[in-house]
Amino acid sequence: MAEVEAELEDLQEEVRLLSAASTPPLQERRNLYREELPGVIEQHRSESRRYRRVHNSLQSLIMIGSTAVTTLAALEAKNWTWQTISMICLGFCVTIATAFTGYYKYRERSYFLQQTADAIEEEANALRLGVGAYADKPGDQAMALFTQRVEAIRNEQRRRQQQLDQPANQAQDPSQPAG
Repeated sequence: MAEVEAELEDLQEEVRLLSAASTPPLQERRNLYREELPGVIEQHRSESRRYRRVHNSLQSLIMIGSTAVTTLAALEAKNWTWQTISMICLGFCVTIATAFTGYYKYRERSYFLQQTADAIEEEANALRLGVGAYADKPGDQAMALFTQRVEAIRNEQRRRQQQLDQPANQAQDPSQPAG
C-alpha cells in the first residue's frame, strides 16, 4: 500500500511539473480541479473528525476531573496524602484541558470543517447529476460555475478558520454591533 501511495504521489508530482511547463486548456484545468476535490473533501472530514475527537476527549477529562476534584476536596485532607496529591494533579489537568478547549476551539473547527465538506460534496453531486444551479448549463459553463462556487465555499472556510484564530474581541464581524 505504501508503495502504491508513493508511486501515486510521484505520478501526481510529475503531472504538476508537466502542467507547470505548459498551460493546458481551460476545460482540462477545470477537470483536473474537479478530480482533486475528493481529496479536499476527505481532508476536511478527516480534520473535522480529529478536532471532534480531541474536543470530546478534553470535555470528558473536564467532566471527570472536575467531579473527582470536588470529591477529593470534600475529604479535606490536612497533610500530604495520595488524596491531596491526586486533587492537585486533577485540578491541574482540568485547568489545562479547559484552557486548551477554550483557546483552540476544537468543537467549532470540527463543525465548520464538516459544514464545508458537506457543501463541497453537495456542489459536486449537483454538478454530476445536472441539477440545481447546473441544470441548464452546458459542460464548460457548468464546470466554470462549479469551480467558482467551490472556491467561494473554500474561501469562506478559510475566513472562518482565521476568525477562530483571532482573540474573542477581534473575531467579531465588523458589520455586527458589539454586544
